[in-house]
Amino acid sequence: MSTVEIYTDGACRGNPGPGGWAALLSVEGREKEIAGAEARTTNNRMELTAVIRALESLRRPVSARVFTDSQYVRRGITEWVTAWKARGWLTADRKPVKNQDLWQRLEELAAAHRIEWRWVPGHAGVPGNERVDRLANQAIEALLR
Repeated sequence: MSTVEIYTDGACRGNPGPGGWAALLSVEGREKEIAGAEARTTNNRMELTAVIRALESLRRPVSARVFTDSQYVRRGITEWVTAWKARGWLTADRKPVKNQDLWQRLEELAAAHRIEWRWVPGHAGVPGNERVDRLANQAIEALLR
């Protein structure tokens, strides 16, 4: 089974403000770019949306490496979500988990695949990450035109 490499990023102008998301999926030399934008959102929502849209675009269960510059996304899905669910979607200080709708969707989608979650530093010259950053910002620009 081939491994799909997925780079994702979200961007926001203001927080909240207009935001964009993007993903680059590559497998066996083939690549697919996807991107979109929302008029009023947050950076964290766009980071989550990028991963969700990437996983939604997969046609069958796969082995994947997801690269994100968001510790919120990586740690949320690998560490925090189990405790949030056990507490009825409350944080450790008993406040409602932000973006619960997106966390639930991401968890549902991720369950269908074998995913290795990798953090990469943002704006540090990682080619895939730089590419999705540009795409997410281009999506915002297109929305604002």
